Amino acid sequence: MSKRPSQVSLSLVVSTNRRDVTDVELAQGLAAGEAWAMGVTWHRFAPMVLTMAERSLGSRSDAEDLAQDVFLSLLRKAKTLREPEKLRSFVYSFAVFALKSELRRRKLRGWLSILTPEALLELGHRSLDVESRDLLRRFYTLLDRLSARDRLVFSLKELESMTIEEIAEVMDISVSTVKRSLAHALARLSRWIAADPGLADVFDTRRWQR
Repeated sequence: MSKRPSQVSLSLVVSTNRRDVTDVELAQGLAAGEAWAMGVTWHRFAPMVLTMAERSLGSRSDAEDLAQDVFLSLLRKAKTLREPEKLRSFVYSFAVFALKSELRRRKLRGWLSILTPEALLELGHRSLDVESRDLLRRFYTLLDRLSARDRLVFSLKELESMTIEEIAEVMDISVSTVKRSLAHALARLSRWIAADPGLADVFDTRRWQR
């Protein structure tokens, strides 16, 4: 993902009396171009987008870039949301589209993750030993071998704990397509992990066969 020469955070100031608005009111504020609405949207949904992007891409810096792109696109297209009560799904759909585009770009240029330990996804742990960092690097290298759709479906299901139906909705594909893509991803990852003794000791792929 291209880096901006000067990264400006969208961590906007939000008054306390605006934080308790409903998603419907927030969507209406966005559509009306209200300045407060973008700040509330960022505070409410940015953690979700950042976490999903970091888990999918394996890099905090790339996740931050993607999140800013997502919210800028959301601001430009807020008026296209016809069902304000579905704002969360609307945000998810922008994030999924951005992730899919980024993963496709990486795949097309034969990109493989050569990440520094600091850039690796830490999965909730702030101090990983050298062996754990190496295992994560190898795992993300395997994810890079999947197609963009298979990787994203796997990430949403296994890392974000989304249901098949939720994945189908945010990716705008059929439930049967999600199931096929997930089965394909799990089969390939199971085979690749089994061939790596270190990863095989960490990942219990037997549950993927259930």
